[in-house]
Amino acid sequence: MSQASFDASIPVLTEVLKAEPLSDESSAPPALPAASAADQLEAAAIDGWTDAEWAVMEHRLSVRIMHQLQSRVDFVLEQRVKDCMAEVLSHALHDLTNEIRIGLHDTIEKIVARAVSQELTHLQAQKK
Repeated sequence: MSQASFDASIPVLTEVLKAEPLSDESSAPPALPAASAADQLEAAAIDGWTDAEWAVMEHRLSVRIMHQLQSRVDFVLEQRVKDCMAEVLSHALHDLTNEIRIGLHDTIEKIVARAVSQELTHLQAQKK
């Protein structure tokens, strides 16, 4: 840590350890810093909540969380469906193009064979 970010008002670990006397109660957790007025008001309000108020809070949290999750699930699902559909449509388009190409080649081959046959028949008829 650089000296520029050092805050002299924050005690370092060695200062904290020197300030605390060692005693048999060293296993007890250190006292928490005094809570702010807002924290105290919140704690007092929560302590006085009835079961109905807790149920309302639980319902509100559930609805909020479900809404957030649902919007995320909808987004992910939509992306996955789009990706899958793009792949499926690509394969379908490729297969359809091949089928049309094969059908077109067969049709052209039949048309050419028929035209050649008619032309040969016409030429043979002129010879006689």
